[in-house]
Amino acid sequence: MLPIAVDAMGGDNAPSDIVAGARTAADDGIPVVLVGCRDKLGDIGDLEVIEASEVIAMDAEPGSSVRRMKDSSLVRAAEAVRDGRAAAMVSAGNTGATMASALLRMGRISGVARPAIATLIPTPGSTPTVLLDSGANAECQPEWLVQFAQMGAVFAHHRLGIDGPRVALLSIGEEPGKGSPFVKEAHGILEAATIGGAEFIGNVEGRDLMTDGVDVIVTDGFTGNVVLKTAEGAFKALLTALLTAMTGRPEALDAAEVLTPELDGLYREFHPDTYGGAMLLGVKGVCIISHGSTNAKAMRNAIGVASEMVRADVVGHLTAAVAS
Repeated sequence: MLPIAVDAMGGDNAPSDIVAGARTAADDGIPVVLVGCRDKLGDIGDLEVIEASEVIAMDAEPGSSVRRMKDSSLVRAAEAVRDGRAAAMVSAGNTGATMASALLRMGRISGVARPAIATLIPTPGSTPTVLLDSGANAECQPEWLVQFAQMGAVFAHHRLGIDGPRVALLSIGEEPGKGSPFVKEAHGILEAATIGGAEFIGNVEGRDLMTDGVDVIVTDGFTGNVVLKTAEGAFKALLTALLTAMTGRPEALDAAEVLTPELDGLYREFHPDTYGGAMLLGVKGVCIISHGSTNAKAMRNAIGVASEMVRADVVGHLTAAVAS
């Protein structure tokens, strides 16, 4: 397999944690090439480097930065995929710029109206739920959600091994008549559409996000991103409250010693680092978008996801699904 192109300059912990994660992935047998300024990367071991002299800042305006900074690590990573030097790209940098780089350099799959970000939402004791769009398109047209459903179903099958995934529309009630005019129209289109190999089961609410009653949830990127950040914030708040309660009294500390192994398992299951990153669906290449606070462990996992998606030929299956 061609190497995974890793944006070594992107993210709050770049380049040290990004390089460390890349080296771990390489030690695990995944071919990796770093993209960035070699002099700033530190100890890279035996990893190859694609030189890039510029870095797009986390707070930079995505579109203009990608067009102006043609020698940035993000742009060079996307070009490596386009030119057949790499099998996929991974970045923990500016999310908007990552999407713009992938779209402008790799190109869009024929027939895809808009790419979408597919994020895995952990479900206790069950397979994660795929949420899309979780941030690529703040404003959507109702018919785009049919493509989101098609792409999400393909992703759920090849990423999670789900046959015949259940697809639902995020709304404020289960009844078809509930929701905004946009949601109502999207419901009618989804109900009439054929989503190859998947079943549209109607509306779900926010409380259904972490249940086993649905496999893929589609929504517009604004709502999806709010839902995602709310879930992350709720998890952090709950964890903080739990740790505070467990250290408040000696009796609680005794109980904490017994519960710690179980809580560690839950922590790993719900932590974003476990999943590595989200995949941008709809472009002509595998593009994994990692959290800005990505550490070495999360980067290693993100590279692993990229490798899995390349081997599963997800882009090829997405192309066929949209064409049909």
